Amino acid sequence: MILTVTLNTALDITYRTPRLVPHATHRVSEVIERPGGKGLNVARVLAALGHETVVTGFAGGRTGDVLRELLPTAPDPRGPASAAFVSVDAPGSFSPPVDALVPIAGATRRTIAVVDETTGDTTQLNEPGPVVSPAEWAAFLARYEELLAVADAVALCGSLPPGIHVGAYADLVRAARGAGVPVLLDTSGEPLRRGIAARPDLVKPNADELARLTGSREPLRASRDARRRGAHAVVASLGPDGVLAATADGVWRASPPAPAKGNPTGAGDSAVAGLLSALVERLPWPARLTRAVALSTATVLSPVAGEFDAVAYDELLSRVRVTEQPAQ
Repeated sequence: MILTVTLNTALDITYRTPRLVPHATHRVSEVIERPGGKGLNVARVLAALGHETVVTGFAGGRTGDVLRELLPTAPDPRGPASAAFVSVDAPGSFSPPVDALVPIAGATRRTIAVVDETTGDTTQLNEPGPVVSPAEWAAFLARYEELLAVADAVALCGSLPPGIHVGAYADLVRAARGAGVPVLLDTSGEPLRRGIAARPDLVKPNADELARLTGSREPLRASRDARRRGAHAVVASLGPDGVLAATADGVWRASPPAPAKGNPTGAGDSAVAGLLSALVERLPWPARLTRAVALSTATVLSPVAGEFDAVAYDELLSRVRVTEQPAQ
C-alpha cells in the first residue's frame, strides 16, 4: 500500500467561460468539482497505475463533506483506454484511493480555477486552509502511525494549513524513517528546508523551490546542495524540459521528446506518482525517471486539467530520453 499525506486538502472547482474579461460579469459554460490537494492528486494517479493507495490528512466542514463524497467515486484517470493502459504498465486493476482523512472542525478550503476558453489561460484562486487544533493534529499523528505500519511508501505533499508548526513535515519524515518506510517529500519554503534536514529518501522540488532552498539557480549544483542538506535523492522538475535527478547511484537528466503544450495543472503531482510507484516496484533510476516524465507530459496533454492522457502516456514511455550526467 502507498500512503499519501495531504495536510491542506482542497475541493478543486473549475469554471469554464468563453472569455475572461476583468471587471465584467461572466456566464460559466461548465463547472467541475473534484477532490484536490497535491497528495490526493498523486493518489488518483497511483490508483490509475494499479497501486493500492490510502489518502490521509484533514477534511472538515461542508466543503470537506463534499470532498469525501467525491473521493470514492473519483473518475478513472485512464479514461476509455483503461484496459489497454493496465496491460502496459500497471501491476493491478484500478481501485479508487481509500479514505483515511481525519475530520476537523474547520472547513476544508476551496481552490477556484477560471479557464478562458478563448486563450486556454487559467486564473487560479486558492483559499487559505482551516486552522488545525492541537487535538486534531494529535489525532492525525495517531492515524499516521497506524498507517505507516502497513505502508510500502509514503508521500508528504503540499502546503501546511494554519495551526500546524513549520517543522511538521520533518516530524513526519522522521516517523516514516523510524518505521522503515521510504518517504518522498514534496513541499516548499521553510517546511521543505526543515523537512529535508530529517533526511527523506526523495524530495521533488521544482526549479524555483530548489533555488529558494539553496540560493543557486543552476539545477545540478542546487540538487547536489540539497543532497548535502539531508535528502538521499533529489529529483528537480525543470518544467517542459523534464527532470534532473541527483542520487547516490548517479545523476540523470530525463526529458520528453518535445515540450508539451497544454495545461500543466497537476503535472508535478503525476511525476511524484510516477517516482513513488516505480520506487515501490524497485525499478532502476532511469526507468523511474522515464515513468515520471511520461506521466507529467501526458498530464499536460490531457484535455481535463489534472488528469493524464493514457494513450499519450503509453506512447511517451518509449520516447522519453534519459541521459546519465558526468560525475563532478
